[in-house]
Amino acid sequence: MKDNRYEVIKNEMIAPGTFLLTIAGDDSEIKCPGQFINIKIDGLYLRRPMSICEYGGGRMTIIYKVVGKGTDALSKLQAGDSFDALCPLGNGFMIDDIPAGAMLIGGGAGAMPIYKLARILRDEGKDPHVIIGFNRKEEIFFAEEFKNLGTRLTVATMDGSEGVKGTVVDAMDGTADYVCVCGPDPMMKAVAEHSKDGQFDLGARMACGFGACMGCTVITNSGPKRVCKDGPIFKQADIIW
Repeated sequence: MKDNRYEVIKNEMIAPGTFLLTIAGDDSEIKCPGQFINIKIDGLYLRRPMSICEYGGGRMTIIYKVVGKGTDALSKLQAGDSFDALCPLGNGFMIDDIPAGAMLIGGGAGAMPIYKLARILRDEGKDPHVIIGFNRKEEIFFAEEFKNLGTRLTVATMDGSEGVKGTVVDAMDGTADYVCVCGPDPMMKAVAEHSKDGQFDLGARMACGFGACMGCTVITNSGPKRVCKDGPIFKQADIIW
């Protein structure tokens, strides 16, 4: 983990209330998808943790939804602006444990770490099946990017305006052998009820982001764990929903 300075290359809206932020800076210590960056925003005490969508070559992309003061301030940054951030934090997906044909499931902005994971698994010849879910067609993003990876892609919308009508569970069409999931807790819990094994990206409110304050502690089948330090990726067998 380093406290680095990052420069904004691009910060654009890609769906209603959803932005794609491209930044330049040190990404040399990022090991795998699922790790995150903790951004310091001027005027706000706590940093804002963000999953990393893509990284490499000294550039990162982050997809975020405007939900409060922090993300609203972030959405107003322009090319040439800069900020401090701790990066990388947490433990990412355990790629060696993911079998061929696994389902990678993202709900809304939860598609962030799924994209890089899909790219890595595709390059390893593991042929994942990606499922991304949204409320309506207008909220969909990164569908073309997933298609361009050459992975199998299924889109679900709650109102049926695009793809499968319903939730990502409806798009699963049965019980999955292995899943990697990121999204809202109710969605991930529903996926866990329809999967035999997998890895889940648990979200939590964080203060420090590196395990010192214990504020994001959750109880697991392996005892208390800090989401920021021991996760955010946890094995399905460890999670108590």
